[in-house]
Amino acid sequence: MWPTRSKASKSNAPSFRFWRRVAACLGLALTLLLPRALHSEGGDPAAANVSVLYSALLETMKQAKQLGLKGRYDKLAPVLAKSYDLPLMSRIAVGARWDGLSAPQRQSIVNAFTRMTTATYASRFDGFSGEALEVQQTVDQPNGDKLVKTRIVQSDGKVIALNYLVRNTGNGWRVIDVYLNGTISELASRRAEFGAILKSGGPDALVASLNKQGDKLLKGS
Repeated sequence: MWPTRSKASKSNAPSFRFWRRVAACLGLALTLLLPRALHSEGGDPAAANVSVLYSALLETMKQAKQLGLKGRYDKLAPVLAKSYDLPLMSRIAVGARWDGLSAPQRQSIVNAFTRMTTATYASRFDGFSGEALEVQQTVDQPNGDKLVKTRIVQSDGKVIALNYLVRNTGNGWRVIDVYLNGTISELASRRAEFGAILKSGGPDALVASLNKQGDKLLKGS
């Protein structure tokens, strides 16, 4: 879900690290031609949600320099809020400790997580160098979720599998996890990180850590 920095300004061939965080990031269907980026499987609503996200990311990347960091943040914030279920992802990342938190503590974590996630996308999607991302198929899961399978084709021909777990939350189909190489869960990594911070410093420490990450990203560092 959370991509690493684009190398568009340094090289014509982005490295594997460009996609490491996409997830949420993030994650991410990008192509030279918009129709290719937007194709989805038979109008499936889960795949359509991922395609809308990809379209917005592609447009943002192509306008990255003109928009600047703040412009990219403002452009992507509503897209990510609609494409991802960030409150649910926050709860999943916190894990069992969530039930023991007060409502204000939960909301503070959701707000900080959302801001950090959006800042990550705004910071990392800072250029375009010919990447292509394709929505391939949707696989129904036993619990009613859908796994939207995609692939990223880099300008050097390398292909990376990136899959999205999408759930019908009652407010539409929303991404709740991203799998790098088709299997590596972003939220599983976050759960380990959040758990360590919560154990040592509690919810206030987690909020402070997330805000610190967001601040650093929004400063362009």
